[in-house]
Amino acid sequence: MSGGGDDSARKPATRVVRGGRRPEWTGPVVNPPVWRASTHLYASDAERREAGKHNNDGQFFYGRRGAPTQWALADALTALEEGAHGTVLYPSGVAAIAGAMLAVLKPGDRLLMSDNAYDPTRSMATGLLARLGVETAFFDPRDLFGFAEAVEGAKAVWLEAPGSLTFEMCDIPALAALARKAGAVSILDNTWASPLGFAGLAHGCDIVMMSLSKHVGGHSDLMMGSASAGKRWYTALRRTAQELGQVVSPDDAALAARGLRTMGVRLEAQTRSALAIAQWLEARPEVARVLCPMLPSDPGHALWTRDFTGGCGLFSFVLASDDPAASARVVDALELFGIGYSWGGYESLALAITPEDYRSCMIGTGGKPAIRLSIGLEDAEDLIGDLTQALSRI
Repeated sequence: MSGGGDDSARKPATRVVRGGRRPEWTGPVVNPPVWRASTHLYASDAERREAGKHNNDGQFFYGRRGAPTQWALADALTALEEGAHGTVLYPSGVAAIAGAMLAVLKPGDRLLMSDNAYDPTRSMATGLLARLGVETAFFDPRDLFGFAEAVEGAKAVWLEAPGSLTFEMCDIPALAALARKAGAVSILDNTWASPLGFAGLAHGCDIVMMSLSKHVGGHSDLMMGSASAGKRWYTALRRTAQELGQVVSPDDAALAARGLRTMGVRLEAQTRSALAIAQWLEARPEVARVLCPMLPSDPGHALWTRDFTGGCGLFSFVLASDDPAASARVVDALELFGIGYSWGGYESLALAITPEDYRSCMIGTGGKPAIRLSIGLEDAEDLIGDLTQALSRI
């Protein structure tokens, strides 16, 4: 049986499989076909005029508003995000970040941003938004009392949990509630956990964005982003995206939809391997700390256990060495880990990191050499063996 019914009461794994597969979009086949089209044709001028009165997924108008391939992906993502009215697709994760910010902020507004946010997010605040007259202040998301004071007068709050590179947890429901009380819009980068691991809107956030290049795509072969929200902010997101001419390729949308169908089982496998590797690293003499909220020893573990239903394969560890070049030596010695940006694909990656370069008020690793790992679908024992030989280079 094809999708298209009301699956809101079904489990996430079922919604991942069925989402977006409406019969009017798929016809007699399993997957929505790839509709490559800029021009949509009308049977009459009256039909053309009528189409212009509507602006919804599922309504043919012009290629910038998508067609069944893009609509099916957006519909599936909306079905996964509890409380969402709709989802807007963007040609990259950074485009989704910009789209969310520009839908909410205007010149003269004040933005509060979590100090451990993704570096391009920080750069957008200090670059594009600053040029547009938006003021940004960075805050430690673990300090609720400080946040309660700082949020007064802010128009928006940018959250990310766990934090980029160093994976600190914060109390998202409490921060979102304080933001709402102060009249601020809360925007969450939920790329790490995805809706399968954390329900951002249900925990109080107003807008939830993701880089679909990561877990949803899952195969390191596409760039895309998304933002989901309730009706009020979805309308603003959609209007802003269309005013900016944002549109995603139907071919990339088809790849993302294909990746989405297996995201649940990939995340389970990668989380399982990551936890095993993180626990192994904790016992190594070459390692000072493992930065992973899924570990019981992590300071943010209680919050992660309380609010999250899943994790992923991304975490970092800090070396015991004081040699700043030690992390590069370890990464260079790895054989099964590629060296590269992004994460969430089927292959493992390693990256020497310097979080202190991207902090304003949080410590990061205190200048100690550190490495971020993205655990893929290789055998965990093989990855541990590779890490063993690489750590010996210290």
